[in-house]
Amino acid sequence: MSLNGILGNALSGLSASQAGLRATSNNVANVNTPGYARTEALLQARNVGGVAMGVEVVGIHRVVDRHLQIASLRAISDAGGAELSANMLDRVQAQFGKLDDAGSLFSRMNAAFSGLSQASVDPTLAVARLSAASDLQSFFDEAKRLSGEIRNYRLESDSKINANVTRVNEIINELYELNSSVQSLSTSGGDTSGAENRQSELLDELSQYMDVRSDYQPDGRVVVRTGDGVLLLDNYPAKLSYDAGGTGAYGIDYGNIFVQPPNGGTAQQLDSHITSGELRALIDMRDKELPAMAEELAELTSGAADALNAAHNNATAYPPPQTLSGRNTGLEGTDLHNFSGATTLAVTDNTGTLVRRVDIDFDAGTLSVDGGPAAAIGATVASLTTAIDTALGGVGSASFANGQLTIAADAAANGIATLQDDANPSDRGGRGFAHFFGLNDVVRSNEPGFFETGMTGAELHGFAGGSTISFEVKTAAGDRVSTVDIPMVAGQSFNDIITALNNATTGVGRYVTFSLDANGELTSTPNAGYEAFDVNLTGDSTSRPGSGLAFSEIFGVGLEARAGRSESFEVDPAIRSNASRLALAQLDIDGATVVGDVVVTAGDNRGGIALQGALTSPRAFDAAGSLNRTTVSLQDYASRMAGAVGSRASRAESVAGSAAVLRETAAQKRTDVEGVNLDEELAAMTRFQTSYNASARMLQAAKEMTDILLNIV
Repeated sequence: MSLNGILGNALSGLSASQAGLRATSNNVANVNTPGYARTEALLQARNVGGVAMGVEVVGIHRVVDRHLQIASLRAISDAGGAELSANMLDRVQAQFGKLDDAGSLFSRMNAAFSGLSQASVDPTLAVARLSAASDLQSFFDEAKRLSGEIRNYRLESDSKINANVTRVNEIINELYELNSSVQSLSTSGGDTSGAENRQSELLDELSQYMDVRSDYQPDGRVVVRTGDGVLLLDNYPAKLSYDAGGTGAYGIDYGNIFVQPPNGGTAQQLDSHITSGELRALIDMRDKELPAMAEELAELTSGAADALNAAHNNATAYPPPQTLSGRNTGLEGTDLHNFSGATTLAVTDNTGTLVRRVDIDFDAGTLSVDGGPAAAIGATVASLTTAIDTALGGVGSASFANGQLTIAADAAANGIATLQDDANPSDRGGRGFAHFFGLNDVVRSNEPGFFETGMTGAELHGFAGGSTISFEVKTAAGDRVSTVDIPMVAGQSFNDIITALNNATTGVGRYVTFSLDANGELTSTPNAGYEAFDVNLTGDSTSRPGSGLAFSEIFGVGLEARAGRSESFEVDPAIRSNASRLALAQLDIDGATVVGDVVVTAGDNRGGIALQGALTSPRAFDAAGSLNRTTVSLQDYASRMAGAVGSRASRAESVAGSAAVLRETAAQKRTDVEGVNLDEELAAMTRFQTSYNASARMLQAAKEMTDILLNIV
């Protein structure tokens, strides 16, 4: 070997040792840097014309395992979504509290019924009645607060989705810039490890928000896709967009995430392509978990209100109130009254003495006054009202306006009370005459609290032509697949609306089937193959004349109509201001009772006992959230709801714990391969130092040989 060859080999050895020491020193410096992958100098023998000419530094190589990286990204995404869900559900559960927590919704409900029990022990004690009314209001106030909190959590989720989308765009853009740097450095033979480390850090962060997969190209670029293949970064970056326009309403006023492909083309919905990570958790929390809890809460509070009102409408205060003013039923005077069974109206003086009785036999279509001859009541709400008004002539009156029935005694000292027939109670949609109209409701609402309308399909709907009901259909993952407007046609029936709804082309009949049951409740059943789809009301411009109620409000169509009920209930202000209006007594009337008999007494507690019984008496609850349609007591339903809220939080915590373990395991395995081991780096440093010294000694030897040769010459 020539002297020049020796010098070349020695210099290449020095260069290789320096590269190895640089890599080692950088590793040692970053031993505590999160996400840092150690580097190695890649060396290979240099050959020139088949002759060995030292060593060549090919480049600086990051020690990574792409398979471990893929597993780690998936684990990061799963854990990110699970932890966010667990945190938010834990916060919601804390708002509800447990069954026995002081001040919780459930404790307040028990306190309310306990207060009614105390009031019924001695109905003459004003302080007990006042306390009972206050406890009832406290329960409904708490329900209203919780519903508002759920709305706030939905807004929070919406805001976080927007923030995460913004950050995802920032990450994709930075990865694009890094790709350009890596590509340029790779072409020129430069050190790309720094840029590649930053790529890895950003991919880890991106996985926190959504599931992604990364494909590394030969030129060092990384191509990023969603877990199911939607392109996010290639030669150009994609751009995600989201309109955070939610108001907190339970209706569908939240948008979708869209992505503009990197290489142009039409923007596509991304929601269904995000299967894990914080974004998936936030979408599910906003659109599924929180609305489900709101529905359960609304079903509990509306069930409590309805059970109390059922008892209160079949009871009376002592003395009876001068006026019974009903709720807005959504009915028109021309609507059929559709009542069956029998009920009694009574006018009494302030001592509880009967002044007039009106017995209504809906089955026969007649009423009688003070046991006298039968008179026809007609088939409509208006004719029934007129018949009652006529029957009360001289001592009282009845009127129907704006969907509300009002019955009043003429004299200020007189009052009105009602009583169901024991053997054949009146019924419309599962509720008695007074109960359906809400004549003596203890709990009031400016919105319908139940949706058993008592309507029949053949009745005219009454909505103005040109008004519309609008729907949006989404997949289970949240992608919008269809929007539908159902126009109202004047003069048509409810059956015609249902037919329009069930049209597979112009309606939503491809996805669900609507029907009107025997109680006049509008139900929807998912069609085969579309069970996981969501058909949501997005708009309703209909309004029934007089009442002003929309189709969706009357029939409980849409999330807002059902989930928002919790916020509208309150104890009748007249009872709160005058607790003597609390109906703790009951009319004492039978077939032999005549005018002049005492039919209401001060110490009667039968109405109070009935109010207590509302807590433990079985009643029907509609399906709501995770709770199926069932018939149980109000107390049992509250327990089930508390269990459902707690189970969500518990399951989420368990999933989050398991996901965290998997993430840590994946991270540890990755660290074992990519991380810096100081013992290994020390050994490498010693090896490169020795190599450097040897190469330096070789240079010294070549120099000495050169000097000798020069001296000889």
